[in-house]
Amino acid sequence: MACEPDIETAAVDLRRQLTRQLEKDGRLRPPRWRAAVEAVPRHQFIPRFYRESDAVGVTTWEPVTKETVGKEEWLRLVYTDETWMTQFDGHDIDWADPQPISNATPTSSSTLPSLVVRMLEDLDVQDGMNVLEIGTGTGYSTALMCHRLGSESVTSIETDEGVARRAREALTASGHTPHLVVGDGRAGHPAGAPYDRLIATCGFRSMPPAWLEQVRPGGIILTTLRGWMRSLGLVKLIVTGDSASGWFSEDDPSFMIARQQDAPESLGTVPGPDDGTARKASYGPEALSTSGPAFMSQLAAPDARFFSMGVDGGPVSKFLLDSVTDSFAVLSPTDDGGWQVRQGGPRRLWDAVESAVGTWEEYGSPNTAAFGVTVSHDQQVVWLGNPNGPQWPLPS
Repeated sequence: MACEPDIETAAVDLRRQLTRQLEKDGRLRPPRWRAAVEAVPRHQFIPRFYRESDAVGVTTWEPVTKETVGKEEWLRLVYTDETWMTQFDGHDIDWADPQPISNATPTSSSTLPSLVVRMLEDLDVQDGMNVLEIGTGTGYSTALMCHRLGSESVTSIETDEGVARRAREALTASGHTPHLVVGDGRAGHPAGAPYDRLIATCGFRSMPPAWLEQVRPGGIILTTLRGWMRSLGLVKLIVTGDSASGWFSEDDPSFMIARQQDAPESLGTVPGPDDGTARKASYGPEALSTSGPAFMSQLAAPDARFFSMGVDGGPVSKFLLDSVTDSFAVLSPTDDGGWQVRQGGPRRLWDAVESAVGTWEEYGSPNTAAFGVTVSHDQQVVWLGNPNGPQWPLPS
């Protein structure tokens, strides 16, 4: 591929290949979304990006551009069903001399196309509908919606000015002119309300109340709920006026948390070796990392985070710290192969975790599709089985 026209020709073929693959995998069904995937040039939205290196050790990201890997490989990667990183730690990248990046947190990306189209299908849009997108990102998903509905029907909010500027340039270059807003997505965009649909491409600890006010009754809100430990999952809510309710999907896609809801830098105070009261633990630290129990742990301890550390030269312990309430739980291995937990602070964190995991097991250890969410201006809760079943409040 010696010239840019050759890139455009090759990109058309690669988009068709991607579309066929998504269809074969059962991830792309409606004809109008197929047409959008075939038409929208993803390479214009991610002309440069980062991929995770295969090197052993600390996680490192390496730059991918036409210059670093060659035009053919760059374009092939663009049209694979992968998520590519475009920003770290909220800082713009010096693409004049891109370098590998380590010890950094991704803060913007182009999500894998299969998840993008799956969410757009779940949004169940119809001609003439007015859609609000929270998290413009690269603008690729925005472009897909513009192709399907028309630019005049799409409003998108991005919190980062640099990310928003690049998305606007890419959208304009691809022939789309949605209404783009730079701001806090939690506030929505009341000037364009009411909306028939709202889709969020970043994670939230709870649903912002403003969204309820801006989506018309009968409208759909599709968002990812997540905490500081992990994602809870994708939830589809139907608005009924002053409240909304719906169910989680059976899988748990994870999006970067909205920057305004990111965790504090401090994990909290690390307890001393004699702090708190100890007892035998019914569950070990696997409750924080195994899919189902970890989902329950996030519900039970929404303000907590965990890490591992050796104590006084002894075996490695797992620390669960709540920086909001200064509560803690420390799990240490015992000689009989079990675990001891030591807790302190206003909340007994491990008591709450064990209670939640125990309830989950009593209900047959279901996947996330057994859980629903009800939100109103007064409260937001996750429930198991039905709205009258066991409940866990979302953080305010």
